[in-house]
Amino acid sequence: MSDYQTKSGLSVHSLLVDFVEKEALPGLPVTAEQFWTGLEGLVAQHMPTNVALLAKRDLLQSQIDDWHHKYGPVASNPQGYEFFLREIGYLLPEPADFTIETEGLDPEITTLCGPQLVVPVSNARYALNAANARWGSLYDAYYGTDVIARDGDLAPGKSYNAARGAAVVAKASEFLDASFPLSQGSHRDVTAYRVVTTGGVAELVIDGAAGPVTLQDKAGFVAYGEGGDSNKAEIVLRHHGLHVILAIDKASVIGGAHAAGLSDVIVESALTTIQDCEDSVAAVDAEDKVGVYRNWLGLMNGTLEETFEKSGRKMTRRLKKDAVFSALDGSDLVLKGRALQLVRNVGHLMTTDAVMFEDKPIGEGLMDAALTVLCAMHDQVNSSTGAIYIVKPKMHGPEEVAFACAIFASVEAMLGLDANTIKIGIMDEERRTSANLKAAIYEARHRVFFINTGFLDRTGDEIHTGMEAGAVLRKDEIKNERWLGAYEDRNVLIGLACGFSGKAQIGKGMWARPDDMAAMMAAKAGHPNAGANTAWVPSPTAATLHALHYHEIDVFAAQRRRHNEALPGLGELFSMPVQAPFSLSREEITRELENNAQGILGYVVRWVQQGVGCSKVPDINNVGLMEDRATCRISSQAVANWLRHGLVSRDEVTATFERMAGVVDRQNEDDPLYRPMGDNFQSVAFNAALDLALRGADQPSGYTEPLLHAARRKVKARDSRHPDQ
Repeated sequence: MSDYQTKSGLSVHSLLVDFVEKEALPGLPVTAEQFWTGLEGLVAQHMPTNVALLAKRDLLQSQIDDWHHKYGPVASNPQGYEFFLREIGYLLPEPADFTIETEGLDPEITTLCGPQLVVPVSNARYALNAANARWGSLYDAYYGTDVIARDGDLAPGKSYNAARGAAVVAKASEFLDASFPLSQGSHRDVTAYRVVTTGGVAELVIDGAAGPVTLQDKAGFVAYGEGGDSNKAEIVLRHHGLHVILAIDKASVIGGAHAAGLSDVIVESALTTIQDCEDSVAAVDAEDKVGVYRNWLGLMNGTLEETFEKSGRKMTRRLKKDAVFSALDGSDLVLKGRALQLVRNVGHLMTTDAVMFEDKPIGEGLMDAALTVLCAMHDQVNSSTGAIYIVKPKMHGPEEVAFACAIFASVEAMLGLDANTIKIGIMDEERRTSANLKAAIYEARHRVFFINTGFLDRTGDEIHTGMEAGAVLRKDEIKNERWLGAYEDRNVLIGLACGFSGKAQIGKGMWARPDDMAAMMAAKAGHPNAGANTAWVPSPTAATLHALHYHEIDVFAAQRRRHNEALPGLGELFSMPVQAPFSLSREEITRELENNAQGILGYVVRWVQQGVGCSKVPDINNVGLMEDRATCRISSQAVANWLRHGLVSRDEVTATFERMAGVVDRQNEDDPLYRPMGDNFQSVAFNAALDLALRGADQPSGYTEPLLHAARRKVKARDSRHPDQ
């Protein structure tokens, strides 16, 4: 234990001690003694409850397994199944109607609707990119993606394609016409945007094909910059609470080709960003966790920066500053330069030996709560209200939500913060939470700031909960089942019934294909139209594009429309069917097994070998998909389920993984850090991936973390002269 120091009654890794005492505490009204004593008290008070709640998960799962052994799938006895779940305490009584009481939230949470990014906070460059994604170039987003066709005369090419550029400008004009229509004509025909000040009040005058025109809604013009002349100016517009900046620069290449000099349309994009300590990171020890906390601290105090090389040039990225414009009355209008930062802690499952108590690792979620809040106390650039936003994932039911709130209350007390300073985002991604969502929200009614559906983890938990019911459907078929629609509808409708509209976020899940933006634009309008204030996107570019949906759709009007819709019943929520083993051909089974095996291997090899928790991984058809532990959980649980029900054998699974290892090797052959698996089936990475399938049914709630953490720690512990071969 030479790497550890005794702090109060804790054994704390020296790396964490140094970070806390030399970086996180200075400048705060908290002494080292107060912090360590408080952390010991936090652990002593809450670890027994943590252990008990995890044991209850296991007990409930074993009881559900026994029910399926006795009665078969839910569809065989749906009423009996619901009665049984109430009898064992899986389903709890609903509270009487109530309205959430959270106070002190920022407008990005309460009154503004727009995209949300999720990014690994362990990667400083990605964290900064996401924080700075509050604003994005619509021209760049159109030009660089398939939203504009990429064939024929519109092919991007290595140099600027003027024809493609013209198509970009035309499409941007369509957006402007829809969101900021003119009193006459179209933005495509504008020859000048001019700010004219009369009697101390500025007015936007637009020269169209038939003479001067105005915006149909003159209130859409709110500010201007750069003097407001017709050669170089910034015109600030606002629609549905979101700002759009028309950049006028007739001296630029793009602006010089535009009659009005419109060189770009800058769109307010990612309103919020989740800086993730969980599914998208691979943090397995004190060294990794300190790196996570250090980046979060830098985001809070505004000091985080990253220097990197791009196109042969060194670049340094920092947090963007706020922008100041002239309002119409001559006063200043300050527009925030960054997305509002939220931080996602780990769930209740994992422990960490970065801190030991009574010779045992402590709950990692307890350490995350204390350390991320400590860092957030340095906030200089984020919340305008002093709120600290923690997204809490992987909670199973109201008791676990109440436990998270109790932890946060203890952290507030140990750090001298006002009650309910810490806000909680409830990830509605586990089946027991979905089934008891109203009760879960009630437990957090004084500090809840969002609920968010997540198809990926929710599907993984659905498969694991019904592991003994029968053979699960193929992944593509699951997306079309009734339970998924009921889950999404219940989340929105329960949130609205609990008073979320105008007070807190209702969120939707990720678009997983970052290169397929045309399809995203066609599909993701469904999220705001369903009444969701926000939805996850995989990149800053995707945020810029998805932001257009919030101009197209008035979310609060959608929420008013849906407010009195009938709530789908629990029978719908529990309706995921199973299939008879003989319903699939041998070819279909093999193809699905290969698809799952390749996806698991492609993700796990980067996780274990390089500590990459989230990345764009090519699937079996070489289509890049955003993969994290949630996607891995689905694939591994699907294979484990088929193995359990005899659709595939252990030997067949092993042989398929060995075959797919070669496919993954070829997909990664240009990565100099990659170590092939196809010629070494004893590698740690290969066996971790295989274990996720072969041992998946026995993993707690089907989670991938225990196996992945063990494998990554094994690789990290090896001497660099003995790589994972």
